[in-house]
Amino acid sequence: MTDEEVLAEFRAAGALLEGHFILSSGRRSANYLQCARVLMNAERAGKLARATVQKLPREVRQEIDLVVSPAMGGLIIGHEVGRALDKDAVFLERPEGVFELRRGFAITPGQKVLMVEDVVTTGLSSRQAIEAVEAEGGIVVAEVALVDRSAGEVDLGVPFYPLVSINFPVYDEDAVPPELAAIPAIKPGSRKQ
Repeated sequence: MTDEEVLAEFRAAGALLEGHFILSSGRRSANYLQCARVLMNAERAGKLARATVQKLPREVRQEIDLVVSPAMGGLIIGHEVGRALDKDAVFLERPEGVFELRRGFAITPGQKVLMVEDVVTTGLSSRQAIEAVEAEGGIVVAEVALVDRSAGEVDLGVPFYPLVSINFPVYDEDAVPPELAAIPAIKPGSRKQ
């Protein structure tokens, strides 16, 4: 899929939002991609997952033993990527602020893991999720995401293959342009500040 085809899927789902948004990182933006909306349709979710998997080099795809994603945002796309790869997909949760495996999920030491996210902006959640996998003995061979909001700037410490990279301007809270500051800010993401 081309970048425009991916963004067309977001538009068709009403998932490309405009307004004043507080991102998971705490930074502000006039644009927000609500992946939950684009993934609520199973056919669309599967299509995007298959396109995401195609971004991975063949040798990386062949290495993967397990798909892991952080809840909440990565849960649906992680499951669909697991389906596309014919691999089990598990998810991490952070009930106390630190990612951990729950619900009987386990990683066998040495298992090769593909990390899957919906959106990566600063990479903080991804790096924390990768650390959690490594603490269980897993080896993260790569990460995929539907969207890289850093436009290629983020360093996750592993190879990163986003379906689409975009560069919507983001601002620190004290540097929001007046026209954006005039709009009430909303926080649509899942991470608590």
